[in-house]
Amino acid sequence: MDFAWHGGLLRWVRRELRMERWFLGMALALAAPAFAQAAEPAEGAASSCEAEEAALEHDMDLARSRGQMLRRRQLAENLDALRARCRASEPPQSRAARIDKLEHDIRALRAELEHAEAQLRELKNERP
Repeated sequence: MDFAWHGGLLRWVRRELRMERWFLGMALALAAPAFAQAAEPAEGAASSCEAEEAALEHDMDLARSRGQMLRRRQLAENLDALRARCRASEPPQSRAARIDKLEHDIRALRAELEHAEAQLRELKNERP
């Protein structure tokens, strides 16, 4: 009879320890990002944003290849939030820098348009 009582007590103690470990693990998991963000230097924020963005894009590609569309959508939302947060932390660009960036974007888009038009011409000239 005593053995059965000790067995029940042992099961209860094990269950309580598992619960305690679970809560401790969850607390660490939730607190770790806050500590990591606080220790992050300001000048490394841009490289950190780029690294996080690359990791999220990689995870999105994996989710898409595995057919996990809900996970891919959640990762896309996280990526949008990350980009917004990183843009907000960037120092404002000078007027000249913004003009240079826009001119570069226009050149890239024109090159892409010319490439697409060349492909279209090839398809139209191709014999059926």
